[in-house]
Amino acid sequence: MRTVKSQTSETLRIGIFLTLSGGFQDAYSYLCRGKVFANAQTGNIVLLGQSIAEKNITMTFRYLCPLIAFVLGAYISQRMKSSNQKYFRFHWRQHVLLLEMLLMVIVGFLPEQLNILANIILSFVCAMQVVAFSKFHGNSYATTMCIGNLRSATTLLCQYHITKDKNTQRDSFHYFFIIFVFLIGATLGTILGKQFHLHSIWFAILFLFVAFIMMFYETVESKHLS
Repeated sequence: MRTVKSQTSETLRIGIFLTLSGGFQDAYSYLCRGKVFANAQTGNIVLLGQSIAEKNITMTFRYLCPLIAFVLGAYISQRMKSSNQKYFRFHWRQHVLLLEMLLMVIVGFLPEQLNILANIILSFVCAMQVVAFSKFHGNSYATTMCIGNLRSATTLLCQYHITKDKNTQRDSFHYFFIIFVFLIGATLGTILGKQFHLHSIWFAILFLFVAFIMMFYETVESKHLS
């Protein structure tokens, strides 16, 4: 028998709360912050190209800034991951969540006149989460967008129909489940966004806070035959 330790940050239950927050953030940025996707940068790139083609400087700036913020967020998160862990009081991923929550508190106070700044912050936060939380149960997941998860879910489903492997079927189900969770987060973001408008982003912080607390259980031990 041997004992295997796996990080709580890579368990599916953590992924559920992170994905709820990711779906919420995307709905919030689009509905409450000028129809910009803070998480789905593909949409921003398309709209950026349209703005450039139309020579619309204002709109070009609106869509370019979140893209730059996303790159910066991904870079900083990767540097945190590569840094010496002795500099962190908690696990480095928990520091990412703390920074996310702090920045999202600030976003809730920003008026509509500062929508560009709000979307910059949200894109930065999204990128940090994408880098910090990219695997659950040993598979690569995205908690702030769906296209990769949808591809993986469908590919695994096809593989299951060919091989009849139950593990492949389970992994496919997990991907579809995470997509459904993202949908729930986006639905909540829409409902609460209409009711609380700019301040509704604070509800997304609650999901991150739950994930942060759960991560104090740093390792999960399980016994396997050697």
